[in-house]
Amino acid sequence: MRPIPPQTPPADTERYPDATPNPVKRTADQPVSTFSIDVDTAAYANVRRFIDQGQRPPKDAVRVEELLNYFDYGYAQPTSQARPFAVTTAIAASPWSPQGGQAGRQIVHIGLQGYELPAGEQRPLNLTFLVDVSGSMGSADKLDLAKQAMNLAIDRLRPQDTLAVTYYAEGAGTTLQPTPGTQKLKMRCAVASLRAAGGTAGATGMTNAYDQAQASFARDKVNRILMFTDGDFNVGVTDNKRLEDYVADKRATGIYLSVYGFGRGNYQDARMQAIAQAGNGTAAYVDDLNEARRLFGPMFDRGAFPIADDVKIQVEFNPARVAEWRLIGYETRLLNEEDFANDRIDAGEVGSGASVTALYEITPVGGPTQVPERRYPDNRIGVGGGDPNGEIGFIQVRYKQPGESRSELIQQPLTNRASAPVSAQPPEATRWAIAVAAFGQKLRDDPWMASDYGWDQILEQAQGARGEDPYGERAEFVQMIRAARDLPPRATP
Repeated sequence: MRPIPPQTPPADTERYPDATPNPVKRTADQPVSTFSIDVDTAAYANVRRFIDQGQRPPKDAVRVEELLNYFDYGYAQPTSQARPFAVTTAIAASPWSPQGGQAGRQIVHIGLQGYELPAGEQRPLNLTFLVDVSGSMGSADKLDLAKQAMNLAIDRLRPQDTLAVTYYAEGAGTTLQPTPGTQKLKMRCAVASLRAAGGTAGATGMTNAYDQAQASFARDKVNRILMFTDGDFNVGVTDNKRLEDYVADKRATGIYLSVYGFGRGNYQDARMQAIAQAGNGTAAYVDDLNEARRLFGPMFDRGAFPIADDVKIQVEFNPARVAEWRLIGYETRLLNEEDFANDRIDAGEVGSGASVTALYEITPVGGPTQVPERRYPDNRIGVGGGDPNGEIGFIQVRYKQPGESRSELIQQPLTNRASAPVSAQPPEATRWAIAVAAFGQKLRDDPWMASDYGWDQILEQAQGARGEDPYGERAEFVQMIRAARDLPPRATP
């Protein structure tokens, strides 16, 4: 028997959105930070996949906000859907600053907790599965895993819910018309019949899925398409902008779209992020069955039942207290200051019980600034106006109730008196968020971390903030830090 020659691995065609780390900004020049919230967690599972394979993830695959938002921080809960968010804040010394403590840089931790809908307030679901069954999906970590995820979602359906199952390859089709949640066996048979072969007419499949969603559409339902794909649309319309426009137009009719990514080698993260954002949906990556169980088990309600649309956060820093600031992560979600009050500007959706975490690194006035001093005195950083012992900043959250066109506003001062020392032992939630942010920045080789703040310091930070860990997610993260520490350096092009 002739020996089988070694196989050449397929070319890596994975694509990620450009995400240059946010710069440090001088408060006197740019006091306002505005961004769309992001509850996606795709980057966390994808980073885990790379590390499990013994590889450093591409820098742009590491979206720090999606690592942060993977975890539950136990934020205070809002009490009513009429005001669906509660805001939690904390301030701590920046552990990677050359000078920690009061004289050094600090971390501002902002947590936004969404209202958790009781079962009686959850609207009926009108779901449509849109399944990529092209040849590129024909492996155990793609279509086979997607089928397991779909069956987990079917387990969650109630009698008042409906499900349709559609697919696309060279063309598009429907294996299940909208069917009530009482007929789970029929749903499972439709999923089991899916086979991978042929090209990838993603746009054709999308129009067919929207037709099925429209067939069972009602204003008092949650009308949502769940797309299962590796994102590789290689037949038909492939221009991101045109697909985004189509999905955005359908979003305006009340049908939202979420994307679940699978596989490796040709994973098209950039395309999937663009489509999910246009569809007012979430983007997640499923690297194994445990992640499928998480997304379609305890986390299912967060992706299925919206509590607010077009959620934006704006933070205005007080130049009397803050010389410089930078937002850690959210590079692909930044908005202009004037976009905040413009209800025509799209932003992120938040589901039942979901939370959003954001970290800023700030330099107090008199601290070790990173932007070089200017030549002319009138252009230099001054103390500025306002009460130096009062607010560090002002937080605003703007959101729309689901289906509404006019936004509502939540406002809250960010306070910490200048004479009060920064806590050496901030809340556990803040310490854990700092560890996760440090991990993400280290993987990306962000330029703002001190060179002597390494993996061992990140590991120590995480170990000291694990707290209660009922699902073992924090323990798994600690193991990821250890594994990342031992990875070979990233190859230079």
